[in-house]
Amino acid sequence: MRLLSVVLSGGSGSRLWPVSRQALPKPFMNLGGSTLLQQAIERGQACGTGDLMVVTNKDHQFLTKDVLRQMSDPPSATYLLEPKGRNTAPAIALAALQCERQFSGDTVMLVLSADHLVPDVEAFVASASEAFRLAQEGSLVVFGIAPTAPDTGFGYVEVERVSRESQLAKRFVEKPDLATAQEYLATGRYYWNSGMFCFTASAIVSALERHAPDVMNAARHALDTAQTKGDAISFDLHAFGLQPDISIDYAVMEHADNVRVVPARFAWSDVGSWPAVAKAQPSDASGNTFPDDHVVAVDTTGTHIQIESHGPKIVAALGLRDLVIVDTPDALLVAHKDSAQQVKKVVDILKARKHETVTLPATVHRPWGTYASLKEEDGYKVKRITVKPGEALSLQYHHQRAEHWVVVQGTAMVQIGDVEHRTLPGEYRYIPLKEKHRLTNIGQDELVLIEVQCGAYLGEDDIVRLVDTYGRV
Repeated sequence: MRLLSVVLSGGSGSRLWPVSRQALPKPFMNLGGSTLLQQAIERGQACGTGDLMVVTNKDHQFLTKDVLRQMSDPPSATYLLEPKGRNTAPAIALAALQCERQFSGDTVMLVLSADHLVPDVEAFVASASEAFRLAQEGSLVVFGIAPTAPDTGFGYVEVERVSRESQLAKRFVEKPDLATAQEYLATGRYYWNSGMFCFTASAIVSALERHAPDVMNAARHALDTAQTKGDAISFDLHAFGLQPDISIDYAVMEHADNVRVVPARFAWSDVGSWPAVAKAQPSDASGNTFPDDHVVAVDTTGTHIQIESHGPKIVAALGLRDLVIVDTPDALLVAHKDSAQQVKKVVDILKARKHETVTLPATVHRPWGTYASLKEEDGYKVKRITVKPGEALSLQYHHQRAEHWVVVQGTAMVQIGDVEHRTLPGEYRYIPLKEKHRLTNIGQDELVLIEVQCGAYLGEDDIVRLVDTYGRV
């Protein structure tokens, strides 16, 4: 039996703002010592999957590869790079078709979400083993979570009967209102739909062809017109956009008669809100979750405080009850836990204002490294830039700003015009307005420099790339 992990890694970065942003969504959040994406990959490895397929946005490929590079035993991976978000049915259809081409139709696909939290991996492996057996027999398997409350934020699946063994799915229902969710809970026949699945590639392809032929035909066209470069498959924007925006539940699971539910024997969270993040962490005697070395709390209970800022910042909490406080260098969230599901409304307002805190995190990740804005006022901006060993920024120029660079760590090669300058810590380079320039790390260690931009306009879109290693020209 060949086992393949298929990890769906997307997200708009709205529910866990301000830590999660469009350019750094929830799968890349660190929770419990590693990112949720890494935990999903390792969960598949624990089940014995030898290969990995990640379906993600093309802009997140380098972030995903960084996660794998940091793993002690990274699996062999294939990347399906979406030019824009669609939904789970197109993503799974593309993965299944590629699985048939790359491996075989009888390969068992374990489909995982990149932003779930499953602390007990051993218990997950036990449930996955049952799912593998059913998948080999031709079933489409969904992992069902026994509901602990009448939650209106999850989809539900009704089963024929209740037992600890796998059960035949009777129907799938979308997120209900509170009264309906309470009815579901009372019957004892409903599970939360975890969004994790297991089936062979040929079984899900056959089901899609039968129940959602429009999804299948569009996926075949998108894959036939895609470009393959190494381990990455990139899709044409137009061909990809022809795929229907539909979930695998609507497209297949609600209609197929061979769907079985494996009751989860493991704790699970979709980490869909800040209270869920707090619940996943150890609390003190007063029910608070925060780093003791950065928070002073007096007469405070049930409060989650998360500090993403760099430096020795102290947060003092006095007389607080059931709050969420999340501090990042460029945004601060203060919310009652009962209102934390409304964070998306804040994001929608900021989107309407075209505020960059919706899109970019305080530390922006790029294929070559990172940059973070330290200070900005009219006419100037100060940044901290890091460059990985052997990497280089694009050869570029700016219409409306000049730049001053001071290297503080590592060894840089700074090209200004047609001249290259080897630059060591403490040395300074000036890049005039409209002069082409490039920064390269020629050392063995991370390169760090401070950049001061001066000009009437300092937006990130004032970059004209002439040559770029990462295909962004």
